[in-house]
Amino acid sequence: MANNFVESITNMEDDFAQWYTDIVKKAELVDYSGIKGCMVIRPAGYAIWENIQKELDRRFKETGVENCYLPMFIPESLLNKEKDHVAGFAPEVAWVTHGGSEPLQERLCVRPTSETLFCDFYSHIIQSYRDLPKVYNQWCSVVRWEKTTRPFLRSMEFLWQEGHTAHATAEEAEERTIQMLNLYADFCEEFLAIPMVRGRKTDKEKFAGAEATYTIEALMHDGKALQSGTSHNFGDGFAKAFGIQYTDKENKLQYVHQTSWGMTTRLIGAVIMVHGDNSGLVLPPLLAPTQVVIIPIQQKKEGVLEKAYELKEKLSAFRVKVDDTEKSPGFKFAEQEMRGIPMRVEIGPKDIANNQAVIVRRDTREKLVVSLDELEAKIAELIPLMQKEMLERARAHRDAHTYTATTMEELKEIANTKPGFVKAMWCGDVACEEQIKEEAGLSSRCMPFAQETLSETCVCCGKKAKTLVYWGKAY
Repeated sequence: MANNFVESITNMEDDFAQWYTDIVKKAELVDYSGIKGCMVIRPAGYAIWENIQKELDRRFKETGVENCYLPMFIPESLLNKEKDHVAGFAPEVAWVTHGGSEPLQERLCVRPTSETLFCDFYSHIIQSYRDLPKVYNQWCSVVRWEKTTRPFLRSMEFLWQEGHTAHATAEEAEERTIQMLNLYADFCEEFLAIPMVRGRKTDKEKFAGAEATYTIEALMHDGKALQSGTSHNFGDGFAKAFGIQYTDKENKLQYVHQTSWGMTTRLIGAVIMVHGDNSGLVLPPLLAPTQVVIIPIQQKKEGVLEKAYELKEKLSAFRVKVDDTEKSPGFKFAEQEMRGIPMRVEIGPKDIANNQAVIVRRDTREKLVVSLDELEAKIAELIPLMQKEMLERARAHRDAHTYTATTMEELKEIANTKPGFVKAMWCGDVACEEQIKEEAGLSSRCMPFAQETLSETCVCCGKKAKTLVYWGKAY
């Protein structure tokens, strides 16, 4: 029976997309809804999002961020105020045309993002330099009418946070933009055990209406990139479109400088695709809603269940569950592996007699026989160790699948035969960026903060190179 549980997962080496879908379904993270392209996030999936939200929110507040909430509807006239922005979102917007049976005088869009609403709001509440900075964030859902969808990675409605800030100077805005990008990268590395490449998007790939977009890019197990968080510097473009001005200390009118930054439920997809294996989900212990599952062996024998619950009390410093269902131990092991619970503790009559338990790590399947007196200390030691080793393995996988190319032929050869990131020099011309996309099927992921000079010339046209770019196929 335990085998059946795992056989229902497609092998990732055979069909990565189907493997991903199988895990999402079998680990009961999501279910498909009656609305095409929308997902039901089940308790097991939502619990992961809650932990992401809680930890991110804590980190935000340490930097002075305050939470607020704005409406989900945007009047068409408001959306049209920033032309680049509206053009960027137009194909994905969902429109409300009726209130009850009455046609609306003006269409309302269901927010795809909230820049225009925040701008309108800021134009009312910012008058003086004393009102700055405004460092606000909201946790909400947004709607984008996507043509192709996949659970967590791309759905028509998804959960996210969007930070929107207003500052007196361009320097302050740039500082906040970079600060939030680094906060995101640190969060992903420390909490999700996913290594990130930090950098700036090219002008072709930046956010509609932004002066600069910064990104963190992760590499999935199949060698595709996943944009995992973005931070945008808007300069004063939105402020001019929406009339957001303040009186400075010299009593002169100035435009504010703004930023925006966001992370979404696609992070759950990243966790699956970076850490998962052919037995299911593998959750980093800091993220996992349940860190330890206690599995009683021969639980009908006297004293076994009682001992399991006694251990649960003893381990109350961690997120612990006892699996006292009627299923066989083998099935319970397979289920624990499918759900990605970081550690299981096995306790049976022989273990009780020997004052011991068996700990099994989900990531390495290593078995440790531990005295019951040392169980709590051992788990406390294993949590940071697993977290660190999961990050190291993910980093080693990324580095082993990061290649360099100095000619177009080399770039195309790597693109066709080796999934992963390709580092190559670029002249800065969008025509070369488009040619690389056309001929090699690679998009620019970012111009990394950690720059190197691989050659003096652009990989595409051979002219003088301006910057190193990470290229890749992406979700």
